[in-house]
Amino acid sequence: MNDVVPRHSRTGRPEHPARVADPEPFGEDLQEESRLRPAKLDEFVGQPALKEQLAIFIEATRRRGEALDHVLFHGPPGLGKTTLASILARELGVEITHTSGPVIERPGDLAGLLTNLGPRGILFVDEIHRLSAVVEEYLYPALEDFTLDILLDRGPSARSLKLNLERFTLVGATTRAGLLSAPLRARFGVTLRLDYYGAQDLAGIVRRSAAILGVTISADAAVEIARRARGTPRVANRLLRRIRDFSSIKSDGTIALAVTREALRLLEVDERGLDDMDRRLLEALVTKYQGGPVGLNTLAVVVGEEAATLEDVYEPFLIQEGFLKRTARGREATPLAYQHLGHAVPATADRASRAPQQPELPLP
Repeated sequence: MNDVVPRHSRTGRPEHPARVADPEPFGEDLQEESRLRPAKLDEFVGQPALKEQLAIFIEATRRRGEALDHVLFHGPPGLGKTTLASILARELGVEITHTSGPVIERPGDLAGLLTNLGPRGILFVDEIHRLSAVVEEYLYPALEDFTLDILLDRGPSARSLKLNLERFTLVGATTRAGLLSAPLRARFGVTLRLDYYGAQDLAGIVRRSAAILGVTISADAAVEIARRARGTPRVANRLLRRIRDFSSIKSDGTIALAVTREALRLLEVDERGLDDMDRRLLEALVTKYQGGPVGLNTLAVVVGEEAATLEDVYEPFLIQEGFLKRTARGREATPLAYQHLGHAVPATADRASRAPQQPELPLP
């Protein structure tokens, strides 16, 4: 694999290397997602405050007959950012073009996407924090004035051509809002954060997905899947599909509680929703480093995973559930992590948990 040269910010300092190292989505998560995604805002489960805001913005935009203001969705992966972008297009009755930050390599790529958008169309850019600096600068006049400056020819014969664009809406999605440059972030009129889902909302998503997949699931089995889905609809749907496979071979195809628990045991998803990588990370902290603090890159080497994947996919859930602390000195295991892994809690860790703590660093 080729080495990636760190991109430099407008201040001249190199940016966080994880800006070009986001984890790829699981292939299996892409197979049936289109079937399971809700098509209307009313069908979207969870995120009530966000839904209420979007409903108001959509109705106001319809009444004015204008393009929706530019929208930024940010939050952990798998919570519905892409789904909400498609819902916006359907609710407004406009076209939507899907792309991602790494795909737009040159300004000409961006020009092609924008000139092909219909009136009040939506350009959805996933992983928008990975746009190159050149493309980002080229995007600014398009967002503000709906114009593009195209350079024709080169050298002494070079000339600039200004193109007027149809008014459009840029919808960006990112798991790392902190890596967006300040000028780009300021150009979004609507900024919405998606948070982890509660078990009740996830159980509703599981039941809806089971109906679409044509499988019968008991209420307690849906709750069991929801409890172990890490607060993430994508994970809940992935577990449901795997349990469906298990029940079709080991049972009569009906997803009951006993079948669900047996399937989750084979999938190595425990009672708190931790999978094998979660436990390996915590085990390394507890047994090899006496609970920490340990740097992220060191942990990544120990567990054999990319640092960006640990930071984006695994750490947020472990921090929210109280298994991990993220401090200025590094990552630390909490007494809850010791207890969950079956280890005795050291007296130092127990005292530290009751003592005033150094402020934790915010998630990016």
